[in-house]
Amino acid sequence: MLAGLALPPGVEAQFAVSSNDNKVMLDNGVVKVVPNPAPDTATVVDLRASPPAVIATLEAGKGAAGVSINRQGTLALVANRAEGTVSVFTIQGKTVAPAGLVRVADDKSGPSHVAFTPDGKTALLTRDGDSMISILAVDGTKVEYTKRDLSAGLRPYGLDISADGSVAVVANIGRGGGDNDTVSVIDLRATPIRVVETVTVGQTPEGIILSPDGKLCAVQVMNGSNKPRESPFHAANGKLLLYRVEGTRLVPVAAAWVGHWSQGVAFSADSRTIPPASAPPAPPAWRGEAEGEPSG
Repeated sequence: MLAGLALPPGVEAQFAVSSNDNKVMLDNGVVKVVPNPAPDTATVVDLRASPPAVIATLEAGKGAAGVSINRQGTLALVANRAEGTVSVFTIQGKTVAPAGLVRVADDKSGPSHVAFTPDGKTALLTRDGDSMISILAVDGTKVEYTKRDLSAGLRPYGLDISADGSVAVVANIGRGGGDNDTVSVIDLRATPIRVVETVTVGQTPEGIILSPDGKLCAVQVMNGSNKPRESPFHAANGKLLLYRVEGTRLVPVAAAWVGHWSQGVAFSADSRTIPPASAPPAPPAWRGEAEGEPSG
């Protein structure tokens, strides 16, 4: 299972890093453990090659999930969901090497995704197991847990930081009980850093990203499409929501139907395109603002 894909933000793409969780699968809305799974791994892909080639596969912690590379292209962090840690890897040219393991919380805290600020001196880590967002301090290759945690919503999972370092957005996936879940905004320029905005978006907003120009936020909502067909909360399609970023506020702009169990979203480099997911059957038109959904 490809659990994460990361590129150095704000620079020409050269490397991609993915974390690979081999332990679970989805069977009619039920997450099942794979018997005798292969070890979890992190994979580094050289995007400058033609065709791209895997140049290294390294062992991360248990349940390797979200991966990020700093803007300088010298350091990668991997959130390890099953052991409450973050793996640190150094990058020098085509050489990627392990550089330590940072303990943040207990094994049930569920580190899910990690992201660097543009200056590379701070990283945020979502923890969906205990609903915390941890602040990490970065000094060269040294990464430390600051012991400061933020509270945004229930089970923070997806995370992105704006290119100018002013805000971060967090997708709070909730408990999966059919209730509408939320997305939060973190003010990174506040002293101290804090959560300043939370909006309701629908069931299970997993994928979230800010456009490269920082003007838009796209949210991929499962909308019940990951639930068993017999569930009263099941839906055939997920949805994509688009918000305009106004300072630390998210203003609804548009919405569209997408395929089921969609988990990620990305912008083109010019911030004008979101690559399409698989085309779903045409469902009824959006019902609009009356139900708290952006029309579009």
